[in-house]
Amino acid sequence: MAARSGLQAVLHAPARVPQGEAWNLPELADLLTEVPLRPAAVLVGLREHRCGWRVLLTRRQEALRHHGGQISFPGGRVDAEDSGPLAAALRETVEEVGLPTTAIEPLGWLDPYATITGFHVFPLVAALDPRAVLQPNPGEVAEAFEVPLDFLLDPANARAVAVEWRGRERRLVEFHWGGHRIWGATAAMLVNLRERLRHGG
Repeated sequence: MAARSGLQAVLHAPARVPQGEAWNLPELADLLTEVPLRPAAVLVGLREHRCGWRVLLTRRQEALRHHGGQISFPGGRVDAEDSGPLAAALRETVEEVGLPTTAIEPLGWLDPYATITGFHVFPLVAALDPRAVLQPNPGEVAEAFEVPLDFLLDPANARAVAVEWRGRERRLVEFHWGGHRIWGATAAMLVNLRERLRHGG
């Protein structure tokens, strides 16, 4: 089980939003039409239980226009009224799963990630109060659930898959837990966390 101090040591400090290009941008250079990418933020929420850290994930409502039914972190685009990615990640978490900001302790940032839909995503890792009650917004979230962090950090549980997108093959990673398929950007950010822990940042 990763200790809180160990997590913080491999992350970019909460007060310093990572600058520069997304770590996976070279893989998508021929696929992206949005220039510049639109800023977005997600919250990689960790709740500490007696059995270890668990990662908060959501299953989006099927009827949503974008990524309906997919597994994701709470998050969304950085709006004009947000002071930055941190404010956006907190706001979206409050809106999507009903956690008050007092129950969220930012630990630091993972590396920015570019999506094929044209977003430059800032993933904020945060410790969540395990006593706080989740209240998913039924208009956006069909289900909120947790997955053991140790399961997601074990390379044996990450399955490599190949998909075709716009005429070329791309390699993706996916996890399967409790009937859920965790893939795409969400899985890639979890792999980024695993690699930062593995290599010490």
